[in-house]
Amino acid sequence: MNFPLFIARKIYSDQGDKRKVSRPAIRIATIGVAIGLAVMIVTVGVVLGFKHTIRDKVVGFGGHIQIHNILRFNDTDPYFITADDSLMTAIRKIKGVRHTERYTITQGLLKTESDFLGIAFKGVGPEFDSTFLKQNLVEGRIPKFSDTSSHYELLLSKMIANKLQLKLGDKVFAYFIEDESVRTRKYTVSGIYETNMTRFDESLCFIDLYTANKLNGWGPDACTGIEVSVDNLMHLDHIESTFIKQVNRSTDRSGNTLSTQTIYEAYPQVFVWLELLDINVWIILILMVCVAGFTMISGLLIIILERTQMIGILKALGARNKTIRHTFLWFSVFIIGQGMLWGNVLGIGIILLQRYTGIITLDPQTYYVSEAPMELNLPLILLINVATLLICVFVLIAPSYLISHIHPAKSMRYE
Repeated sequence: MNFPLFIARKIYSDQGDKRKVSRPAIRIATIGVAIGLAVMIVTVGVVLGFKHTIRDKVVGFGGHIQIHNILRFNDTDPYFITADDSLMTAIRKIKGVRHTERYTITQGLLKTESDFLGIAFKGVGPEFDSTFLKQNLVEGRIPKFSDTSSHYELLLSKMIANKLQLKLGDKVFAYFIEDESVRTRKYTVSGIYETNMTRFDESLCFIDLYTANKLNGWGPDACTGIEVSVDNLMHLDHIESTFIKQVNRSTDRSGNTLSTQTIYEAYPQVFVWLELLDINVWIILILMVCVAGFTMISGLLIIILERTQMIGILKALGARNKTIRHTFLWFSVFIIGQGMLWGNVLGIGIILLQRYTGIITLDPQTYYVSEAPMELNLPLILLINVATLLICVFVLIAPSYLISHIHPAKSMRYE
């Protein structure tokens, strides 16, 4: 039998004298651990959910890896690459590549009877993966994009629609200025999306790849670039190195030099901002562990002082200091365990409540999301639980040495 564990259970289950001060101390320590763990779980859930939501939105607009003309880095003029079948096939054969799609960017104006707005028209072909836009579609449908004909259907954001007072099914004129000539196209609004990513929603709409190429004066195989999606984002660095070796600085059929960059390199300001959130997480985790640790230390000291007579009796019967210290450490584990149980219930409950109800709302203009995103990561929650238990027990080792200063003879007279 584990003697310290047996005594600790007896002490923990003792309801005896209600006047004892240890009961409130135990409750305070339990509440401290529960609140600290719940805050840590919710904090990690919010930060992970926020980072992954924003990352997925940026990736939805640009893929994981982008391939374009190297001259694009040095000039604002539109430069094309020739994305023929041989180039697309070679890219698809690279290990880890899940999907590839072409796109062409052209600049123009959308004009209504009362207002106009300069925006970027992104032309996409039939291979375009519309999953992301379908998830964020608020009205209408996704057009059937083509690289062989013009359907003159327009997919735009709710922000642009509100600025121009456009509704689903409305006709709108688009003007494209090149040198001294102006070309006009009449589009029908077939769909309206809303991602709350202001930098994209305020300036980007989607049209056929065929139309965008014709407006730029390019051939059917030309495009601004190729967007590549990978199977596993964790392997992006390895896949990127393969692209650098096989694609970067190679030439297409037209002699254009190709260049590659990841989504992190294309939008560094967004991802650097997201990485700064990790600092806040570590600060909160450290503070919450300190709160839990200090409440446990104060609770343990109160319990030891209240049980001074019992400690003296155990020493008189031959119990060693080590055995008594282990007894009170086991007792502390019971308190920490109960606090962790309620902390998990509270923390996971808040995450599930937010995920299914969206009760906590945010300003999308500032945070890019209308509801606080929370991610339930069970392995990470388990790691937080284990770390909290180990740290709390570790910080209690030093206070437990107070037991060695209690003498049996003096403790008998202690009230």
